[in-house]
Amino acid sequence: MSQANETTASVVTEFFIVGFPGLQPKYYSLIGVLLFIIYIAVITGNSLIVVLFVTERSLHKPMYIIMLSLFLSDIGFCTVALPKVISRYWFNDGYIGFHVCLFQRKLIHYFGTLSLIMMIMALDRYLAICYPLRYPVLITNRTMRLLIGFSWVTAMIAPTISLMQTMKLPFRGPNMIAHCFCDGSSINQLACADATLTNLNAYAVAMFALLYPFKFLVSVLRIANAQGRLKAFSTCATQLTIITIYYVPHFVVYTTSNIHQDQRNQTVLYQMVCPQKQDHQ
Repeated sequence: MSQANETTASVVTEFFIVGFPGLQPKYYSLIGVLLFIIYIAVITGNSLIVVLFVTERSLHKPMYIIMLSLFLSDIGFCTVALPKVISRYWFNDGYIGFHVCLFQRKLIHYFGTLSLIMMIMALDRYLAICYPLRYPVLITNRTMRLLIGFSWVTAMIAPTISLMQTMKLPFRGPNMIAHCFCDGSSINQLACADATLTNLNAYAVAMFALLYPFKFLVSVLRIANAQGRLKAFSTCATQLTIITIYYVPHFVVYTTSNIHQDQRNQTVLYQMVCPQKQDHQ
């Protein structure tokens, strides 16, 4: 397409990634450099830790297997989300094919649905605190690998169903995505049909994936003894920090879909600057 918007009589064959609406062109190069630095930092940092895990056998423990999975999902999310928006600001190339955009949207939500890994992390700490004597038997390296593998496989279900619902919607224009990448709600807003049910279904799945892990953390809070609760929190302080860094931006993104788009993009930028898994020393 030669223009960012097609007439309502035409069929959309590609979308245009707007990025940060209202940003003046003179800042495009600066934003492109900033996003590129973020991308390189995330990829380099997470890759080094992955290599360290592979080479250092003392790290082959259930908790570090969870961390490894978080690092890999972080690499995947940034690799899917950032290159196109960097291209948009460096080369003014914001166009993305219709099906490529849908594929990007699927992967974006796939790596987001990997919040199920957070549930495994919460379950791991729950068993370690509430059943300390049985923990070594219940959580072995093999068990953890199976749980993580199950999470990676099942995480594809929800994005696939959501994508199939979106593909049933007609798209005849406009085609400007007021976001840094192709996400579900932004694409659905461009459909020439009522996407309310589709958005509600996606929201319900997202809230389940985000909030269900708290079930195990709440169980820890039920420890009657105050000293026991203090010990429990000291035991899982690192995990609580990671979960907080992960949940705050994701919860805001999914629960404020009707706020000004600039605010959503600022939240997305926070997710990229403060990846949910990069700091847990």
